[in-house]
Amino acid sequence: MADGQKPLGKIEIKIGNLSFAAEGDQGWLSEQLSKVIHAASPAIARGESNDTPATAKAGPAASPASTVGSLAAYLKATGGESKQVQRFLATAGWLFLRGTTNLTTAVVAAALAEHHQKRLGNPADCLNQNVSKGYCEKQKDSFFITPEGWSALGPE
Repeated sequence: MADGQKPLGKIEIKIGNLSFAAEGDQGWLSEQLSKVIHAASPAIARGESNDTPATAKAGPAASPASTVGSLAAYLKATGGESKQVQRFLATAGWLFLRGTTNLTTAVVAAALAEHHQKRLGNPADCLNQNVSKGYCEKQKDSFFITPEGWSALGPE
C-alpha cells in the first residue's frame, strides 16, 4: 500500500429485506453503514419489510429529515442547480441521506417536483450518464450511488 492511501474494505449486510453492499475506504464505509442502520432502524422496530412499493415514499419520513436539510439547499451545496446530471445525482444523494433505500429515476423525478425544483428533461439519461461516469450503479429495479459518486457530491 502506498503512503497516504487509506485501506479499502468491503461490506455487505442484510437486515430483513434490506440489503446494503459497498466498497471503499474504511472511514467512508463506517459512515455509510451508520446511515443505513439509522435509516432502517425505525422500520425494523415497527416490523416493516422493505420490499413494499410504499418504502420509497415512506423512507424520508422514517428518519429525521432535519439532519439533512431542504432539497434546495442540498442542490445548491452540491452543485446541482445548473447541470441536470449533477442535479439527478444530488437529488438521489439527498433522498438516500433521508432514508430512501430504493432509488429509482421515478423517485428522483418525483422528489424534484414535490420540492418545487427544476425538473429533469430525461431522468433515465441522467442516470445513464452518472453510470458512465462511475457515480452510480444499476441494480435490478433501482440504483445506488458509488463511493466516486459521493465524492463528486463533496463533503456533507
